[in-house]
Amino acid sequence: MNFTILLFVSMFCGLILAQDETTDATETEETGETKSCYPDMCDLLTEFGAMRQKLTSVETRLVASETRLKESENQILELRNKERTKVIFSTAAGGAASIGPFNTDTTLIYRRVITNIGGAYSPSTGIFTAPVAGVYYFIIFYHAGGAHQGRVLLYKNNELVVLTQDHKSDSDTADNGGNAAFLQLQQRDQVYVRLAANSYVWGYDHHTTFSGFLVTQM
Repeated sequence: MNFTILLFVSMFCGLILAQDETTDATETEETGETKSCYPDMCDLLTEFGAMRQKLTSVETRLVASETRLKESENQILELRNKERTKVIFSTAAGGAASIGPFNTDTTLIYRRVITNIGGAYSPSTGIFTAPVAGVYYFIIFYHAGGAHQGRVLLYKNNELVVLTQDHKSDSDTADNGGNAAFLQLQQRDQVYVRLAANSYVWGYDHHTTFSGFLVTQM
């Protein structure tokens, strides 16, 4: 029920009561009795008062329900935004038949980009930069001959995380190695691969690879 109507009815009833009290002033003084309103009108005002309280209670519950609904909508929107964030990349060293050996540890630049959904990997620097905070999974793999040692290092920022290696051998004509790790990253953390000093790997487009993807946002 509209509160304006209730207010109008209450004012109307008040005017009637005031008129009745003026008319019956003499009678009231004589009898010593005070009449506030007619019985039927008093019952109606009491019902209106109770109805007003119920409507106020309903409005309070509606406001609370709208607040909870808004919070639920925000949570759903946040989940949808997280689902839209896709980060998947896979690369190969490419280029020359052999890469290295170098006198110092050197960042490997994987020039052949197989997949780079989200654009987080840079083929010009060889560095993956996390676009969002979350848990990521990274895989490194290399192939090389036995004339030099093979030693490939996975870094998070300036921290060595995992490595894979094989020693130099005169009898071993081909070496393979790989490793993987789950990493919890903050936005703009960097992950990259370094070729250890005096190591080398085969390049080409299919042998030595670096891949990763976002498992879940946090």
